Amino acid sequence: MNAHFRKDGQRILALWFPHLSSDRILRQRLGRSWRSSPSGRRSPLIISHRENNTQRIAALDEQAEALRLKRGMGIADARAMYPSVEVVEAEPAVDRSLLESLADWCDRYTPLVAIEGADGLFLDITGCAHLYRGERQMLDDLLVRLFGQGFHTRAGLASTAGAAWAAARFLGAGIVEPGKEEELLAPLPLSALRIEPAVRIGLESVGLRTAGAVMSAPRAPLARRFGKQLLLRLDQALGRIEEAISPRLPVPALSVERQFAEPIMQTEDIKTLTPLLAATLKKDLERRGEGARVLQLALFRVDGAVCRIVIGTSRPLREPSLIGRLFQEKLTAVESDIDAGYGFELVRLSALAVAHFDMQQTDLDGDVGHAGEALAIFADRVRARLGEQAVMKPVPVESHIPERSIIMVPFAEAPGKGDLAKGRQVAPWDLSRPERPFRLFRHPEPVEVAAAEIPEGPPIYFRWRRVIHKVTRSEGPERIAPEWWLEGKDAPTRDYFRVEDGDGRRYWLYRQGLYGASQDTPRWFMHGIFA
Repeated sequence: MNAHFRKDGQRILALWFPHLSSDRILRQRLGRSWRSSPSGRRSPLIISHRENNTQRIAALDEQAEALRLKRGMGIADARAMYPSVEVVEAEPAVDRSLLESLADWCDRYTPLVAIEGADGLFLDITGCAHLYRGERQMLDDLLVRLFGQGFHTRAGLASTAGAAWAAARFLGAGIVEPGKEEELLAPLPLSALRIEPAVRIGLESVGLRTAGAVMSAPRAPLARRFGKQLLLRLDQALGRIEEAISPRLPVPALSVERQFAEPIMQTEDIKTLTPLLAATLKKDLERRGEGARVLQLALFRVDGAVCRIVIGTSRPLREPSLIGRLFQEKLTAVESDIDAGYGFELVRLSALAVAHFDMQQTDLDGDVGHAGEALAIFADRVRARLGEQAVMKPVPVESHIPERSIIMVPFAEAPGKGDLAKGRQVAPWDLSRPERPFRLFRHPEPVEVAAAEIPEGPPIYFRWRRVIHKVTRSEGPERIAPEWWLEGKDAPTRDYFRVEDGDGRRYWLYRQGLYGASQDTPRWFMHGIFA
């Protein structure tokens, strides 16, 4: 995934979830109408993990923080001080999954969302704030929604990721105006620079206890004693050096969305809405001269969950009715897996991949009249309902071995007529080679030969599938050498014969190996049937 760097006017929103683990646990319990006591009050909650054979506090909730308990403190000490605290074992993988789901939900504000550490997110909201009538309104909307979902969240907004990170953790919900990064950082402790604990302790030992003190100190001695990482973090926070932010998900080429005053819950409503969104998307695709190859329908649930439905097309597509039909098939197939919960409050249609759209000449009656187009539409609908492997297409490849000369690929990935001109390597059909059977077996079937014209002739009789056939006519042999780079130097050759029995049925047989060439007796196989 490509990294996204700071540009002029860039604005970064940092989110910090200081009680992510405890929020997760409490949300689960509240979902089960959990109560800790008849009065509705609960005990302080701490999350423990094992460190050097000692159980220590990994996270804690607000009540535990109010008791002056700290991360890293021993669980035994915490219980000795406050016997009523509740201790739950840490689940880092579950917390990580929750953070990823929060990142998916933040996609409603910007597609450029990155995970930061174990409890934070970065959102590049450059050019997005006007959709919410300003940065303050956007920040308030985000925080209110997260609070409604049960998360304690702190946010910081600045022109650099470092300044936004510091504002989230030391201001709570601060907005730093462009150019004010140094003013923000100067009074803050050294931990606001995102440096290693060992470096922070070393700086404090020489009397440098704030970020402003580090800024005022000579740079060369700092670099020699504490390493270049300290100055790198400082320059990134001040905007002197660009800091890469890697979005978690690919950024769509185009997107359109619809928000609802009242959440929708019925799949039929989504099916009706999809063509309307596609009609809006079509205008942007036409302006760019492109069509969509991969489309995604994102359903944002009220409680923060996100459902993503993706379809692929065999050719660039931008017709709303066709896009609606494809999503109708897909929604019908996955309807049982879609959990609307309390409803979807936002639906977004995105073009994840686009390609050049070739305009086609229509007939006088307005129809394109292209047979390949109808086949592509049919294949896309089947794939949307049954999956990518439901419709396969044979593609010739470079190999003399018959069963290897064709591979089956998903219909959307099969090369078209224009792929040769675009440089795609596709093996052309060799029209000068001998006739090939109408039906080629994927795996050649053994044949028992009662008599053959030794050493180079076809069989006189052969038994296949418990039936004895007498050969009345034959053509061959056609020798096909083995692919020694795959099978080895000692791989046997194949001599193919086109034979016809007394009933007029035609077969494609081959002899593997040569009589007298080795101690092994040559074997015969049936490889295909002619029409």
